[in-house]
Amino acid sequence: MTLRRSAIALAASAVVCAAAAPTAFAGSPSPSAPASPVLPSGLYGKTDPKYDGVWRQSLALIAQDATGVRPAAKAVDWLTGQQCADGAFTSFRADVTKPCGGKDLLDTNATAAAVQALDALGGHDAAVQKGAAWLKSVAGKDGGWSYNPGGTSDANSTSVVIGALAAAGEPTAKAKKVLVSLAIPCDAKEGGGFAYQPDKKTGKLYANADATGAAVLGTLGAGLAPRPGGKDVSGTGCLNASTPAQTAHNGATYLAGATAGKAYLKSAMPGAEDQPDYGNTADAVTALGADGLVAQARQPLAWLEQHAAGWARQSGPAAYAQLIFAARANGIDPHDFGGADLVKQLNATGPAPASPARAADSKKDSDSSGVSVWWIVGVGLVAGIGIGFLLSMRGRKRQV
Repeated sequence: MTLRRSAIALAASAVVCAAAAPTAFAGSPSPSAPASPVLPSGLYGKTDPKYDGVWRQSLALIAQDATGVRPAAKAVDWLTGQQCADGAFTSFRADVTKPCGGKDLLDTNATAAAVQALDALGGHDAAVQKGAAWLKSVAGKDGGWSYNPGGTSDANSTSVVIGALAAAGEPTAKAKKVLVSLAIPCDAKEGGGFAYQPDKKTGKLYANADATGAAVLGTLGAGLAPRPGGKDVSGTGCLNASTPAQTAHNGATYLAGATAGKAYLKSAMPGAEDQPDYGNTADAVTALGADGLVAQARQPLAWLEQHAAGWARQSGPAAYAQLIFAARANGIDPHDFGGADLVKQLNATGPAPASPARAADSKKDSDSSGVSVWWIVGVGLVAGIGIGFLLSMRGRKRQV
């Protein structure tokens, strides 16, 4: 989710600033400088996995499966080996021989993404059910979820968990009501959008584009890789919602307005003025397609085709997966995304798949009525920077 993206991107900007400072002892190793991580051979991506290893691996595997690619066995084994005994996942376990506990932060987003990935791949029913059972056990009193258990429910976490529970065959009606409660009424400013959480001081709802993209999928009961939402809905409009589906459509309408004209969502990073947020834009395009607003998705989708290549190359497997999800939700071949083969590029970020041959969406996907909400890995500069800062960011959420 964007919580991860915000933390890593902010840390990356700190690195850029640090790089501009004089280096007093260039050429001499600093005793405080952390060593580069030794990456597992089954892991996708080349950056330190401490904060997003399970998330990016799960998105990569979901995207491969959705495009007819059979992942490498060691890539799947790496993900299953990350699961804790109680069914949960942390963001990353460096030593899986040690039981989870102590300082390990159990992560609802990572767990939900892993459950969706393992369900999509098939043959992992026990792991899927254990993961779903743990997610149910840490639900908030309102029926929603926070990033780490025990916090205030938020739209992004609740949405990705809904996708996991739906994949595991669990009921999601109560969780959808949490999302509906975060929807802004049509007659209010920014009507149709979703808030990440109610404002902690006033309890008011303020629209957040990233939360809205996630919540559209959640209220539709979809997962991270939704199929197109059926017929192309030509009209948009926010109507008083009587169902989760109408609430989702209101959210998609809000996103259509937010991307109209400019074609991208801007970053809310401190000091950034009108800077594109590629990940949020990709998530919005996915939500638009899943709701059937294919016509409204065309402009931001075309913008991503023209401009997102460098971002994806720098950000890694989760970014490629997000673009694949956006393409598929709008009926676009991810093998020809602005002339680029996103599937091939994703495959190149990790172990060679067992069957990497070009294929249309798998038969399993085209025959299925259910599908597997969300976020992205950052810019590849996590290692050795701002660890305390990054941890503190886990409890925050920016407003877009």
